[in-house]
Amino acid sequence: MPEPLVPEPLIVERHADRVVATLDRPETRNAIDQATIDALHELCAELEAEPRLLVLTGAGGVFASGADIAELKERTAADARAGINTSAFRRIRALPMPVIAAIDGYALGGGAELAYAADLRIATPAVKIGNPETGLGIIAAAGATWRLPQIVGEARAAEMLLTGRILDADTALAWGLVSAIHPADELLAAAHALADRIAANDPLATRHTKSALLTPPEAHPAIELELQAELFESPEKHRRMAAFLERRRR
Repeated sequence: MPEPLVPEPLIVERHADRVVATLDRPETRNAIDQATIDALHELCAELEAEPRLLVLTGAGGVFASGADIAELKERTAADARAGINTSAFRRIRALPMPVIAAIDGYALGGGAELAYAADLRIATPAVKIGNPETGLGIIAAAGATWRLPQIVGEARAAEMLLTGRILDADTALAWGLVSAIHPADELLAAAHALADRIAANDPLATRHTKSALLTPPEAHPAIELELQAELFESPEKHRRMAAFLERRRR
């Protein structure tokens, strides 16, 4: 008797300049399990080899309700040290081209940390985002303790992580955790509009800008000077600047 088919936890839609990846585990509100992590690693390998924009979203009005608690409950100290979710989220953060998280509904725990790994975050009025891990006897160990302070500041990050506070849409926007709020039926279109604006720019300049943004403070401004030096010699820089000057003369 054939084995029953297991639904894919990640639906991947590929375009020439971008990929849309949708978390799709409705029975667990898109909780992130090992299969989801494996699928994210596969997607990262693809986007490392062929850089494109990535839009991350969730199906069914939920981004990701967290890590899969049934799996998490059985994990050991060795699993913690292996950084199962951390390794995938760090890889997403380091992708050559920008990552946009389009968040509807819950983005909690590991789901929030996946969103924090994106370069840009937009959401719906129904968003609920935060890290309640300490209430479950663990910490947010897949990026929140170092990425969240960079996004919202140390004091606000400390409040979220130490109290388990879950932010609603208005607070997430006011704190800069998301950059815009859109109705649920317009969220993906808004993500594509952001991607369109990015895709209209020079891909190499975009990649170099992301590289500079991810570089530790002590490496600035040397990193920008080297990246700019490469761009100053690129044919695309000359083509775009010549076109700009031509338009100005008209």
